[in-house]
Amino acid sequence: MEQLPFYRGGICRIIAKKQKAIFREMRDNTMQDPIYDQGSRLIFHVDVNSAFLSWSALKALEEDPSGMDLRTIPSAVGGDVKLRKGVITAKSIPAKEYGIRTGEPVVTALQKCPGLVLVRGDFQTYRMYSKKLIELLKNYSDKLEQVSIDEAYLDMTDAMNEMIKAEKPASGIETVISDQENGIQDDVSMEQTEHLREVRKNEKEIISLAERLKREVREKLGFTVNVGISTNKLLAKMASDREKPDKVHTIFPWEIPDKLWPLPVGELYGCGHATASRLQEMGVRTIGDLALLGRMLLISQLGDSLGAYIYAASMGLGSDEVRTSREDAKSVSNEWTTSVDVDASNFTAEAIPLLHVLAGSVAERLIKDGVYASTIGVVVKTDTFARKSRQTRLRESTNDESLIYQTAEQLLTQLCFGDHGSSGLFDQGAGLRLIGVKAEHLDKGEYRQISLFDYSKSLEEERRRKKKEESLQAMIEKIQLRYGQEAVHLGTGKERDMERGSK
Repeated sequence: MEQLPFYRGGICRIIAKKQKAIFREMRDNTMQDPIYDQGSRLIFHVDVNSAFLSWSALKALEEDPSGMDLRTIPSAVGGDVKLRKGVITAKSIPAKEYGIRTGEPVVTALQKCPGLVLVRGDFQTYRMYSKKLIELLKNYSDKLEQVSIDEAYLDMTDAMNEMIKAEKPASGIETVISDQENGIQDDVSMEQTEHLREVRKNEKEIISLAERLKREVREKLGFTVNVGISTNKLLAKMASDREKPDKVHTIFPWEIPDKLWPLPVGELYGCGHATASRLQEMGVRTIGDLALLGRMLLISQLGDSLGAYIYAASMGLGSDEVRTSREDAKSVSNEWTTSVDVDASNFTAEAIPLLHVLAGSVAERLIKDGVYASTIGVVVKTDTFARKSRQTRLRESTNDESLIYQTAEQLLTQLCFGDHGSSGLFDQGAGLRLIGVKAEHLDKGEYRQISLFDYSKSLEEERRRKKKEESLQAMIEKIQLRYGQEAVHLGTGKERDMERGSK
């Protein structure tokens, strides 16, 4: 089946009608959820190209200006450089040409490219460059959401509006573009319609602004980024993932037939490898094919949450909310994908040390934010990608690392091995591929019973806090260098923007 001609004429109109139906459903009843939206903002997604490798290269050139730029040769960050063990956490573009993938064992990467140059990760350097990037991006918008050490969303709506106000038309004649030419569905709100018209009319200026941002990063900081532009975060993220490095890409609503639908279904953000394989077994090859399937069919095959997300995402619908603060956070959580499936045979060796790190990370975040949690929980993802969780309410809220760990260990043990006669996940033949710890129902300590002992203990904890924080960070970074990066994230009590699948 030829892809591009397929998305023309009648088929394109059929898909457009399906998109209209989704808008009606959103407006009228069952899908009144802000995560499914064509968007009424202007969003930039800024993503550093091969971040760890690029930042390691800059550090190496700083130490030896006459040395080779790691970005120009087959090179990678990850594992134990001396023993050549572990996994690849970042790679250069020349290394990618050898088929080397992030997350694969160093030994297989060396088989593909015997001359591959390996460097050890340096998180102190990475945090320094990440901080510089965020400081620069804040010059473009104060509505910024950093989603990992090397990527962030910017809400550029205000910047666009200021740009429009500053424009001085050369004549009194204005070109009017119809909604159909704009790719605007007739079921969207008047506010969205007006916004999309303005974006379409100022598309060249918007791209020029992104080019300026990209150029400033390269010239001032020494590394390159991709900038994806759209009216919601999903499409902006998909845009930034297109051709690299040092590029600006757009996927606006009117560009969906040309730029989104022809892509392989596995490239849809949130569609992991297992989900993509399942869809391919159903005959789905491209995102456009996916858009032709019925929502109920996808829900029946993938479940309520993932099925609804996959269907809406194939239509280019996603959240346009850039979360700039943590003030509304209702939970703190940290999840980690394990290097091997965890079962009864390796539970103590694999799960328990990881649980210590996760509990410590959650406790540190609670302490840093000055809050306490009265509910502690654990969440796992099995080897069949099913998510399971268990939680308990404490008698008194806490941010104590030891208590959080002890509670999480008890919950995880019950979940995996069973409790009070009920079977656990391991009894059912399941293995674990992801483990998480979460703390919910946060308060500022107003409900805690303060004692003299608590006060004395808090003074001692304050003296020890920095030392513990450094020790914890070192442990986290050691795991990151071995297994790859996974950031702590804060819940807001709302459903996540999307179900993130492993790419």
